[in-house]
Amino acid sequence: MRTVLMVAEKPSLAQSIAKILSKGSCSTRKGLNGACSVHEYTGSFVGQNVRFKMTSVCGHVMSLDFIGKYFVEAKGCDYVVLWLDCDKEGENICFEVLDAIQPVMNKSYGNERTIYRSKFSSITDTDICNAMTRLGEPNKNEALSVDARQELDLRIGCAFTRFQTKYFQGKYGNLDSSLISFGPCQTPTLGFCVERHDKIQSFKPEAYWVVQAKVSSGKDSPLTLDWDRVRVFDRDVGQMFVNMAKTAKEAKVDSVTKKEKAKQRPIALNTVEMLRVASSALGMSPQHTMQIAERLYTQGYISYPRTETTHYPENFDLKGTLKQQANSCLWGEMVRKTLLSEGINRPRKGVDSGDHPPITPMRAASESELGSDGWRLYDYITRHFIATVSPDCKYLQTTISFSIATESFTCSGKMLISAGYTEVMPWQGIAQEEALPVCERGDTFTVDEIKLLEKQTNPPDYLTEAELITLMEKHGIGTDASIPVHINNICQRNYVTVESGRKLKPTNLGIVLVHGYYKIDADLVLPTIRSAVEKQLNLISLGKANFHQVLQHTLDIFKRKFHYFVDSIAGMDELMEVSFSPIADTGKPLSRCGKCHRFMKYIQAKPSRLHCSHCDETYSLPQNGAIKLYKELKCPLDEFELVLWTSGSRGKSYPVCPYCFSNPPFRDMKKGMGCNECTHPSCQHSLNSLGISQCVECETGVLVFDPTSGPKWRMACNKCNVVVHFFEQAHKVQVSQDSCDSCEASLVIVDFNKTRSPLPDGETQHTGCVFCDPVFQDLVELKHATMRHPMHRAGGARRGRGKGRGRRPMGNPKKPKDKMAALAAYFV
Repeated sequence: MRTVLMVAEKPSLAQSIAKILSKGSCSTRKGLNGACSVHEYTGSFVGQNVRFKMTSVCGHVMSLDFIGKYFVEAKGCDYVVLWLDCDKEGENICFEVLDAIQPVMNKSYGNERTIYRSKFSSITDTDICNAMTRLGEPNKNEALSVDARQELDLRIGCAFTRFQTKYFQGKYGNLDSSLISFGPCQTPTLGFCVERHDKIQSFKPEAYWVVQAKVSSGKDSPLTLDWDRVRVFDRDVGQMFVNMAKTAKEAKVDSVTKKEKAKQRPIALNTVEMLRVASSALGMSPQHTMQIAERLYTQGYISYPRTETTHYPENFDLKGTLKQQANSCLWGEMVRKTLLSEGINRPRKGVDSGDHPPITPMRAASESELGSDGWRLYDYITRHFIATVSPDCKYLQTTISFSIATESFTCSGKMLISAGYTEVMPWQGIAQEEALPVCERGDTFTVDEIKLLEKQTNPPDYLTEAELITLMEKHGIGTDASIPVHINNICQRNYVTVESGRKLKPTNLGIVLVHGYYKIDADLVLPTIRSAVEKQLNLISLGKANFHQVLQHTLDIFKRKFHYFVDSIAGMDELMEVSFSPIADTGKPLSRCGKCHRFMKYIQAKPSRLHCSHCDETYSLPQNGAIKLYKELKCPLDEFELVLWTSGSRGKSYPVCPYCFSNPPFRDMKKGMGCNECTHPSCQHSLNSLGISQCVECETGVLVFDPTSGPKWRMACNKCNVVVHFFEQAHKVQVSQDSCDSCEASLVIVDFNKTRSPLPDGETQHTGCVFCDPVFQDLVELKHATMRHPMHRAGGARRGRGKGRGRRPMGNPKKPKDKMAALAAYFV
């Protein structure tokens, strides 16, 4: 029997698709890679009985790592069906998957086709089964356009980011940003925000005057009339019109017009509109909105959430989608009585971008199923869909025109005729207004008041996320999938802050960067070049432009711009000097330099670091934790005073040599390692002296004793966030030179006070293995450390420890399996 490998983008998708296609009869096992599950069943494919294996890639669209072992499931397979997301990024992943699996698949017979691509827009039985019967091929041109975009963004972004980060962080101490990043899309996005900021700062309010009139008729409430001239910018002219109008005691009705108007129902929902509404109405960031939308999609509640299309396909089952909402307690009555019984309205014609259908609900749901934010987004998507097939909102607008002396005034009002779609989208409804008095041409009203009002023009407000999304779409900055990423980046880099109403206010750093780009090369921040590049990338996806030519041409342009930027950086530096403090004037003295033995200053602003003003050297430190002096102890290699990094009283801590952290002293070490990973053979702070055993959770870490943790002693993994608490209230804990005969972990020597010793027979000292010694059985507890950030330091490959003082080397420690099972019971 031949085998078909099917690959989805996420484990949850793979499970859902396998259950639909196998009609629930698939079996599930852990994949041979130990990471992704495999769902298996038998069925028919290209006219023969086959065995299906459904699995997923390990990673996400933006960060996939196709290591060979992840696709051992492909070995011996005859066909592959790619169920990756149906957008350009998904096509790109298709070819990444094929590069990894084709070398281990069975060879095809003659010209037999072995690679298939599914196209689907929702995780429903109908859509998945239809996709399986209409399999096509992956689109190489769309994949190449993504390759081009990724390579351009990476190479251009890295070059500018690395240069300006090193240049400015070495000069200024209070930038408060760990990375001074540049991006071909990110920087124009920031440019829009700063452009609005500049308009606000340069705005000069101007006084203007408005003539206001109030009239009445009998018992009716007074009417406030709008002046037809709207406003004047000269007070004397305004006063002249007031004086002229005051000569009349009555206001004459010149005309009464009544006109039936309609407020159009919305067009079908695409990604950009969903992001706009989620930000402005739901208060959700674009990044968070997309995360929620993708979860709703993979769970089968909505259709594919990344689409530019606002037009339903001719074969779209509008009535079937509506019927699924007929029992809702919120909009079910409108669906049943108005739409299904009276007939649905033909949706307005939108734009067909040729990608996915618009975003719609795929099945009924409740708030308890989806959670707070999931429900709020689903609620909006469903209401929007129902609105697109509902009648327009109709209302009657009445306008009365008056003349008072030589001046003309009007007042108007609206009266609802039919709520239409606003019944399900009430926030767009016609506000209830006080009815206008009944009158006709020639009637007169008494003039109660005429006065001149002084007002001022107001500056524009800061851009909201919704307005920024509109600008990005208009200028072709980013795609529907990447727009949330670019907005999130400028927030994470501390270039803008999100204020009330989700307004984006640029920080000093964001303002100075944009002004600096304008000063050196405005093309770096204006949307024009990126918009042109996006058009070229789109031509690649359509097969109308050559991948290599577009890539090389764009890189050549930015290469010249980069060299000019480097040569002209002094222009931006002049702006930096005005807003930020020199690094030598920043921070507080903390520890001594190993070269000049003078105190170095600790700069707490991101990225936290130490600076020696005498040597004019800056030293990196671990991030996202607290730094303090470590008992004035020194590194035996370079004489630098050690500092202690800690994530808090419930977390982990370890000493760091500022010099070794950036300049690894041994070949098996990398930048960003503290003393708990140092392979020095005899230093009392090193891995070799304090390491106890391989981590009980991760494969690469070593549990290292923390000598500063008493009386709540602990050892912590130097790779992951596992912490083992032990021997609470012990007077002293030391790591022995000897190793356990069973598991080869280093023994520990524990001293207790006589009055508080938990040891048997009143003993105060015991030496044994943390994992194997029965005396220590109830004195050890495994926990996950409280980390301020999952990436609290730079990662790296597994580090070993050399031999020392007769103990077993830590380079390949054994994992104490029996004790690990016991410790797991304490896992929290």
